[in-house]
Amino acid sequence: MTYSSCNLCPRECGVDRRKTRGYCGARDNAIVAKTMLHFWEEPCVSGTKGSGAVFFSGCNLRCNFCQNRDISFTLRGEEYTAEMLTEKFFELAREGAHNINLVTATPYLPTVTEAIIRAKTHGLNLPVVYNTGGYEKVEAIRALNGLVDVYLPDFKYSCSALSAKYSGAQDYPEIAMRAIDEMVKSVGAPIFENGLIKKGVIIRHLVLPGHKEDSKAVLRAIAEQWGTDVTVSVMRQFTPEFASEDCDLKRRITTYEYNSVLEEADRLGLSGYAQGADSATADYTPDFANK
Repeated sequence: MTYSSCNLCPRECGVDRRKTRGYCGARDNAIVAKTMLHFWEEPCVSGTKGSGAVFFSGCNLRCNFCQNRDISFTLRGEEYTAEMLTEKFFELAREGAHNINLVTATPYLPTVTEAIIRAKTHGLNLPVVYNTGGYEKVEAIRALNGLVDVYLPDFKYSCSALSAKYSGAQDYPEIAMRAIDEMVKSVGAPIFENGLIKKGVIIRHLVLPGHKEDSKAVLRAIAEQWGTDVTVSVMRQFTPEFASEDCDLKRRITTYEYNSVLEEADRLGLSGYAQGADSATADYTPDFANK
C-alpha cells in the first residue's frame, strides 16, 4: 500500500499523491477533520458513553446528497501522522469511548493501519470500527484483517444506474457486495456484550426518496448472501438540504416509503435498526467547523 501510485480504492487513480490528487482529493498525509465522542451512531456502537469517532477528509464516492459534504468534497482539517493518530485513539479511550470509530479512512489506509498496529501493540483494547461507504477493494479489507473488529459499511444501491447517477460509480453494487463479503469473512457474525457490538458487520442502507424498490432489492441481496451473519441498519435520515444543485432528490422520504422497506426487512428475517422521522435533520450531522 502506497501513496506514490495510489490504487487504494476501486477508482485506481494511480496518481502520485505527493505531487497531485486523485478522485478523493487526498494528499499523502492523513487529514483528520474532527474527533469526538459520537452519540448518533447505532445504539450498539454509541452506547451510553459515545463512540470514539475520527472523521477523515476526502472520499472516493462523494455522493451528491452527502450529509458530510463539508469534509467529503474538500480537505478540511489537520494533518496527522500515524503516531498522532495512535495518540488520538488513546485520548478518546481515556475520555470513555466504547470503541475507536474510523470514518472514511480508506484514502489514508497505509497511515491508518500503521496507527492501529501501534495502538494495539501499546495496549489499546477497544474494538476498532471501520466506517465506510462500502466502495472498497477486497485487498484493502484483507490488509485490515486482524486490525478491525467491527465493519460499518454502507450498501447504498442495488441498481448500477442509480450508483452512477448519485455517486459516479456504476460498478458500486458489485464492488460493495465483494467488499462486504470479505468483511464478513474477516470478522464473522456479530458478537455483543452488554448491548455493545464487539465484533461483526453492521450494514447500513439509506432509503432514498422515490427509490424504495431499489432499497428492497438491496435488502434481498443482503438476506440471500449473508442472512443472520450481519446486522442491518435501515436509515431514514436522508436530508435534502445536503443535496447538490444537480441532484434531483429534493424531498424527504415518506412514512409509506420507509415502512414499505421495513416490511421487506421483516419479511426477509433481517434484524437490526430503524430510525424515526426526526432523524432527517441536520441536527445529527457533526459541526465540522468546530474541531
